[in-house]
Amino acid sequence: MSALVFIETSEGKARKSSLEAIAYGNALGGGVTAVVLGVCDKPELESLGKYGAKKIIHVSDARLNAGVIQAYASVLAQVMQQENCETLIMANSSLATPVAARVSIKTGASLLSNVTQLPEGNVFKRSIYSGKAFANVELKNQKRIITLKKNAAESKETGGTAEIVTFNANLSDSDFAARIISSEKATGEVLLPEASIVVSGGRGMKGPEHWGMLEELAKTLHAATGCSKPVSDMGWRPHHEHVGQTGVKVAPQLYIAIGISGAIQHLAGVNSSKCIVVINKDADCPFFKAADYGIIGDAFDVVPKLTAALKASK
Repeated sequence: MSALVFIETSEGKARKSSLEAIAYGNALGGGVTAVVLGVCDKPELESLGKYGAKKIIHVSDARLNAGVIQAYASVLAQVMQQENCETLIMANSSLATPVAARVSIKTGASLLSNVTQLPEGNVFKRSIYSGKAFANVELKNQKRIITLKKNAAESKETGGTAEIVTFNANLSDSDFAARIISSEKATGEVLLPEASIVVSGGRGMKGPEHWGMLEELAKTLHAATGCSKPVSDMGWRPHHEHVGQTGVKVAPQLYIAIGISGAIQHLAGVNSSKCIVVINKDADCPFFKAADYGIIGDAFDVVPKLTAALKASK
């Protein structure tokens, strides 16, 4: 039986983490049916077939563009019932995680969050305590909802095609009882939650006027920029760049921390990164203990040289 994968979109485009969810669903066996809510053009829907989805269910109700949690939960529960689907998969996010909880209540499915890898039988491994430990959980209920941590699977194009079908959900006024009045979108060439490479700065940068060299390094690497909590608290950088337990949790292929001491709250937001590089002039900086690679040196000397070397290599 195929797994149902919720595709979260941003400005009509599927998020990278949702493409990872398709890969995870295919690895479970049985194929993947993807569900997309809100307005999305046909080429974008068709592109999901290239990543392994065999069927696309599109609920094109424009009211769903706003991402109202109650409405999303109602639609997904209805799709699960119609498709007779026992497994719903989605990537962890500020939208998907609360939606998953509501769908669990509506359908009677077991919910398991922060899953990090494929199961062994019915035993799933999930991240707990902000990524500092793991738990093996057995799901005895055949009806289940799984939310994935980033990098739980690798998204890749398979060159396939998918059938696209429309679904008319039965939505009531109560599904839209909560309204989103306004939202402030993060800006930048590469957005932090979807970035494969992140360049972050801390108080060691000494002030917002020095951030240009980090932005130049990020641009050279086609990376997103981030910062530690003290930096955003002082107004040096916008709040949406705050990486950490109380900010944005990231899981890029490469995380470069510059002038960041490595407080436990910051580490909790980056410990799912594939590779961590730390640049700090303090040899006793705690972040070095979590780093895959470390450079002991002044950022104002190291970063320009690193950027120049990267540009020369291209």
